[in-house]
Amino acid sequence: MQFTEKSQKTIDACRFCWMCRHICPIGNATGMERNTARARALGLSMVYRGVEKIEESIDNVYECSLCGACTKECKTGWDPILFTTEAKLNAAMSGAMPSYIEKLVENVEKTGNIFGKESYCGKLTEKIAALPQDADVLLFVGKNQLYTGCCQVRAAMDVLEKAGVSFAILSDEPSSGWDLFFLVGSAEETRQTMKACAVAVNGFKTVVALDPNDARMFLRQYKEWGIGLEAPIVTFTAFVADLISSGKLMPKKSEKSYTFQDPASLARDLEEVAPARAIISACGENLEMLEHGKDTNLAGNLIMAQYMPEVIQKVAARRWEEAIRMGVKTVVTANPDDYAALKETQPEGMELVSIQEMVLASL
Repeated sequence: MQFTEKSQKTIDACRFCWMCRHICPIGNATGMERNTARARALGLSMVYRGVEKIEESIDNVYECSLCGACTKECKTGWDPILFTTEAKLNAAMSGAMPSYIEKLVENVEKTGNIFGKESYCGKLTEKIAALPQDADVLLFVGKNQLYTGCCQVRAAMDVLEKAGVSFAILSDEPSSGWDLFFLVGSAEETRQTMKACAVAVNGFKTVVALDPNDARMFLRQYKEWGIGLEAPIVTFTAFVADLISSGKLMPKKSEKSYTFQDPASLARDLEEVAPARAIISACGENLEMLEHGKDTNLAGNLIMAQYMPEVIQKVAARRWEEAIRMGVKTVVTANPDDYAALKETQPEGMELVSIQEMVLASL
């Protein structure tokens, strides 16, 4: 198995420190030591030294959500996500990917999405077709939103329309490359997907990314891999916060209390925490969960839910428990991964809304 020098050093160094143990959302949900970054590094070090084959450790690699909690907590500055994604690339190149991952990759290659779906709901198709073709603003919805959150996409469109924003959505929207990056890392297939997406969006003056995972790809991976994006990339939360601050959207503030589920892609990878809170504060009162902002914990992962749904349900249930301890009845989300998992495990008496639904209800 081949690793970059930085990943090899991380694997060698990640041995006895336990700082990541308490923060891993998967490990906390399963209660299994194997799900910590430390244990994953130990396993891959055995593979690197030829003691084990990658097939014996690859399932454990795919139990990582890439949420970055371990990287943030690592006091020595190591990045376990780096060796995890490189291990996936090694597995793909050596034909050692698990069959359940091969199926998801096959779905992406055939249909552009992990679900293998050929079309999304008719109402959304009609609404997208009615949008102007010459708009300066592109709302980049993202594959996961398109195929799992039709109502959420329509709500986001309604928010922009009420603000008087002229925008377009690509009728055959390409993938940002997020799914392939998660599944196979920095493979050439991932790079080509990203290049094709860059070509598709480069004619617009502003690109608003609805899914934080797509924003993460645009603002981090595209730059790291030298894939040019001509238009400024703005997250949906930042764009809506600006619409409110400029007076183009004027929600009526109520006495209702909310708590925000920070997506790791926003809070940690992009270091964006303020816009969502500005939006919530314009609609009601924001009460924070114990783990919030850059210290957020995972609530869902749509890719992992395809092959380890019970664990993702436990992850989501833990976030509901924290919201309940705060005495808040309404949880606000800003990405499809969290929304899907929290919706599936929603306790009686609790409410789940997307940030666009909250804004619409306050107008």
